Amino acid sequence: MGYIDTFETLEANRRFIRKAMKVDLLEAKHELKLARRWRYKKDQAALHELTTAYIRLVVAIAARFKSYGLPIGDMVQEGCIGLMQAAARFEPARAFRFSTYATWWIRSSIQDYILRNWSIVRTGTTAAQKSLFFNLRRVRARIAKFESGTTLDPETMEKVAKALKVTVKDVDLMNRRLSAGDKSLNDPVGEMEDGEMQDFIADDSDSPEEIVIAQSETKARNRWLEDAIRQLTPREQTIIRERRLAEDGVTLSELGDKLGISKERVRQIEFEALGKIRNSITHAVGDPAEVGLTRPY
Repeated sequence: MGYIDTFETLEANRRFIRKAMKVDLLEAKHELKLARRWRYKKDQAALHELTTAYIRLVVAIAARFKSYGLPIGDMVQEGCIGLMQAAARFEPARAFRFSTYATWWIRSSIQDYILRNWSIVRTGTTAAQKSLFFNLRRVRARIAKFESGTTLDPETMEKVAKALKVTVKDVDLMNRRLSAGDKSLNDPVGEMEDGEMQDFIADDSDSPEEIVIAQSETKARNRWLEDAIRQLTPREQTIIRERRLAEDGVTLSELGDKLGISKERVRQIEFEALGKIRNSITHAVGDPAEVGLTRPY
């Protein structure tokens, strides 16, 4: 998947990058002073000077991801968002440089942007998949025998899976995903064919006829079951409906307390009622299992 910047966009990006690279780096003491002014006094001027000095860091990190085919200007913008997030969370009291802290936020922001835009299909949804997406490309690049469209050998996939703490299946799926670009369902099947790719996608859902038949059978089963339940005594009906037909069936103890009987007596009545239902349906339509009635008994 590739993007083409206009001449004006490329020139604007170059001017921005040249300007960013001309800003002087901050000395440790001055950086700490700016970080404290922003952290404790919300000094906007200090924030501006602190972040402006490290836009060159954003540019350097964004350049590492240029092989993904996304606009460098967009990646720099995303990296700047990460830089601002780092500034908002940086604690000057800790003994490390702001640039060290900001690097993680910048890289993470750029990587999230790549995952969102590299493909119209969501590529990485978990931390493990995200790590796999970026590390697998580097592994593939180091394999001399690798050619686009082929699969990694089992030994290499096992090594990658172990290193990144994912399954071999995850490695294989991601490798296949990276080896193929997005395709439109409206793409023609061949030069001499009139059909589109979507014409050859199987529809595994039920046909309209099957749906109607299933709905009809369901109504019939419900009717048989209701007819059988209506032949029970009121107490038996209560037990069957609350124990077997309710979404969250009550316990024997709860139902015993409600009816003023022991839970063992509830169990006995329930067993007898299920037998009556089974006999009623068998008398009406035959074996309950053959007509899809295996529950509630």
